[in-house]
Formats: sequence, C-alpha cells, structure tokens
Amino acid sequence: MIISANLKTNFTRKQTSEYITELDAFLSENGISQDVLVFPTASALDRFEAKVEVGVQNAYATVNGAFTGEIGLEQIEEFGIKTILIGHSERRHILGETQEVIAEKFNFYKELGFKIVYCVGEPKDIREAGKDTMMEYISKQYDGIDTTYENLIIAYEPVWAIGTGLVPTLEDIKDIHSELKTKSKAPLLYGGSVKANNAKDILGVENVDGVLVGSAALKIDDFKSMITDAQNLNKEDR
Repeated sequence: MIISANLKTNFTRKQTSEYITELDAFLSENGISQDVLVFPTASALDRFEAKVEVGVQNAYATVNGAFTGEIGLEQIEEFGIKTILIGHSERRHILGETQEVIAEKFNFYKELGFKIVYCVGEPKDIREAGKDTMMEYISKQYDGIDTTYENLIIAYEPVWAIGTGLVPTLEDIKDIHSELKTKSKAPLLYGGSVKANNAKDILGVENVDGVLVGSAALKIDDFKSMITDAQNLNKEDR
C-alpha cells in the first residue's frame, strides 16, 4: 500500500527534518514494507537520506526561468527528488489552476520520469447533483493525462471532505474507486478527512490502494498508526 502525507503549508525546515527523521526510524524499527511518501512545503525541501520518499507539492513546468514564486526542475534536482503531487484540489479551487495548466505540468514531469501523484475529486454541489454529473466532472480532470503512465498514482479526494471531518461512507468510497479503476489501472489512493480512527476501515475497502493524508498527518503518531494499519492489512491479505 501507499501511505502519503501532504504537509501543505505547515512545519518549518527544522520541524520537517525532525518529522522525517522520526518517521524513518519508525519504518526501520518496525520493518515497514509499505511505500511511505511525504510532501513537505517547498521551503523545507532537502536531500533527506531516508527510506521515506520525499516529493514536492507543486512545481512549474520548467527547468528554471522568470516565474516568480514558483520552483522548477533545477530546484527539485538539487535535492534528488523525483516525486511530485499534481492537481490537488487546493491548487485547482483556491489558486485557480486550470486543467490545461495541470496537464502541462503532468506531461512535463512525465517526460522526466517522475513519480506523479495525480489528484482528482468533486466539490459538494457536484456530488449532490447525482452520480452521472459527478463522474462527468471527474472525467474532465483526466483530460490531457496519460492514464497508462507507469509512474502514475491517482488520488481521489472529494473536495467537500478535505479538512471538514466529513467522510463518504465506505460503500461510497468503494463505488467511486470501482468507477475510477475503469479509467486507469494505476494505484488509487483515497484522501479527504483520513484520520487515525478511520484509516484502517478505508484501507480495507476494495480498490483502495492507500491514502493521501492531510492535516491528520501533522500528528506523527497518528500517521504512524495509519502506516501500521496498512502493514497489518497487508499481512492479513497474505
């Protein structure tokens, strides 16, 4: 399974280093075989010598250049990072990234062989409009995206569940993940108010290949608990 932490605009450089160091020790001491990804804020990036896989939350589709406030390949390569989060709902809905811009980023970093965690999801009004409307909305987020890309991971995040404490039912998660698996055979993560007290149930749902965790991952003990749940579920599957 894939257990990912999106730290968003949280933690200083020092706090991030401490977080990854503690998390790495936990993985080693407990023989964790799951894939663990952490996406720190850009100012906290570094060349971490750890089992934890570190990625960037965002980058512009460029090597370098006159793009104020952005980072590009040159800055990422300094830290040996080859993993990127693209299409997160906060970049779509708060920062106004269009599907065209998102697809441009995707294809730029795809050509460089990056592991891409690509986010899709719907706001509350779209979900309430019915399944057909919801699936049509989500399908448009696949425009310009190579769903067969070998280093692709897809993260389904219902926008209305992110940071709200609201979570779809397990049956709803099963249903949407089943639909999305017909669009791509890539690993499919669930994100949206994943917490220590519901992660095990979510991870046990059919076609859920892991989770993308936001605010709950800021409490490292909670994030460790989710990793342990994934490890135990994998053992049960054997």
